[in-house]
Amino acid sequence: MSTLGSFIWSIADQLRGPYRPNQYGTVVLPFTILRRLDCILEPDRPTVRELATKFENPNRLKVEVKKATGRTFFNTSNYSFANLLADADGLADNLADYIDRFSADVDVFEYFDFKKEILALEKAGLLREIVKSFSKVDLHPDVVSNSDMGDAFEYIIRKFNEAANETSGDHYTPRDAIRLLVDLLFAEKDVDLTEGGIIRSLYDPTAGTGGMLSLAEEHLLAGNPDAKLGLYGQEYNPQSYAICKSDLLAKGHDATNIAFGNTLTDDAFKGRQFDYCMSNPPYGVDWKQYAKAVKEERDSAGPYGRFAPGLPATSDGQMLFLLHLAHKMRAPEDGGGRVGIVMNGSPLFNGAAESGPSNIRRWLLENDLVEAIVALPTNMFFNTGIATYIWILDNTKHPDRQGKVQLIDGTSFWSKMRKTSELRDARSATPTAPTSCGFTSTSRMPIPSSPRCYATTSLAIGRSLSSAPCWTKSGTLSSTARVSRSPIRRSVTPRTCPSPTAARQPARQRSAKLSRRTSTRK
Repeated sequence: MSTLGSFIWSIADQLRGPYRPNQYGTVVLPFTILRRLDCILEPDRPTVRELATKFENPNRLKVEVKKATGRTFFNTSNYSFANLLADADGLADNLADYIDRFSADVDVFEYFDFKKEILALEKAGLLREIVKSFSKVDLHPDVVSNSDMGDAFEYIIRKFNEAANETSGDHYTPRDAIRLLVDLLFAEKDVDLTEGGIIRSLYDPTAGTGGMLSLAEEHLLAGNPDAKLGLYGQEYNPQSYAICKSDLLAKGHDATNIAFGNTLTDDAFKGRQFDYCMSNPPYGVDWKQYAKAVKEERDSAGPYGRFAPGLPATSDGQMLFLLHLAHKMRAPEDGGGRVGIVMNGSPLFNGAAESGPSNIRRWLLENDLVEAIVALPTNMFFNTGIATYIWILDNTKHPDRQGKVQLIDGTSFWSKMRKTSELRDARSATPTAPTSCGFTSTSRMPIPSSPRCYATTSLAIGRSLSSAPCWTKSGTLSSTARVSRSPIRRSVTPRTCPSPTAARQPARQRSAKLSRRTSTRK
């Protein structure tokens, strides 16, 4: 459990009575964002106010503020959490003025209808106490890291959905699942990503609160501090969009790279392609209301449109996002692109032959875009125990991977966590790329061309690897081989898969041969 999230959520107890538990988030979330931005802007507030008196043109002011502070956003109001409480009678008006005087790129409070909540709090006699409580919370990045802030936002959203008896599948993706996805996404490009001064782009069409984008950036910068990762995303949920955009603003990213809207009907980055793409689209969500627009785009775009290969049933739109990302990969002649997407089992099995889903799968395989599919443990996602899978797409596969799809069974590699410590425990795990018989691999995913056995990622440190799928020299999956039960953090001698000839020998005959070889060595 996030300690910071618990503290912020405890402030919501003051809302009891006028607000129902499922309404707490409409107050807590925007106030948390406002306080975060307030703490970031506080050191340079006098400088910005002075510049505001000299430059009335907002575009010129933005340039001057960027020169003076290094930030692209600012606030010119005379109010802040430091002095809002000084005028008790004008608190609501002063708070509204504070929100209005943010630079134009800080539009996040509109998506919470925050001014309406301010008036409701004032009417209930709660506004002063809420502002007072948040003014005591120091959310400056030097005190609360971006990672911890992300945990806090996700914790609040999860608690909000629990109170509303809703699923947060559209909002919350477990951090350990994201880290595994990021590791697999970057696995084949680790050498390129260590070059000095590299610039890469990452796109998430279902950005949510921005957790995937943030963790991917942290992963890249941890290995190469000089790298630059441009983050792009689109989100259709107003509150999630507001959190994502404010989080990236706080980190100094270009706020215009985060767009609001429906990716399926209004692609905000039409014509753009990216080095890396990630997504955890909604599972089993009906897209009938968008069917007309999607079909019209498919018919007008022709054979090279994003939905040309086929359309899934209108009861589940996951494969629409899969097709969308396949067309967002940078072209092979420009360096190629990779995709990591988390979906349930439906895209693997649904649809009869020649149906829309079947044609989509055929198109992906005929174009050799699918590199690997990883089966994750169940019960990883909030409020659901469904089976989930990570798909990795690559349009510039390593030569040894071409014409093959690696299937990894990771369903048994998990450890049970208490609900109250889930986020903390998830941060302590260090998922890596698939390992070779117990050797932790943080570089490339193992290529299924040698007869070694390859184990899947362990989602909890110290869990023993008991078995792993084996790949033959031809790259086909053979029977499961046993691996010594040693913790993943300790080196284990690699074992080769038994040859087909040895596999057919009776156990007694193989044992006799082994004894003779042992005697000879002695």
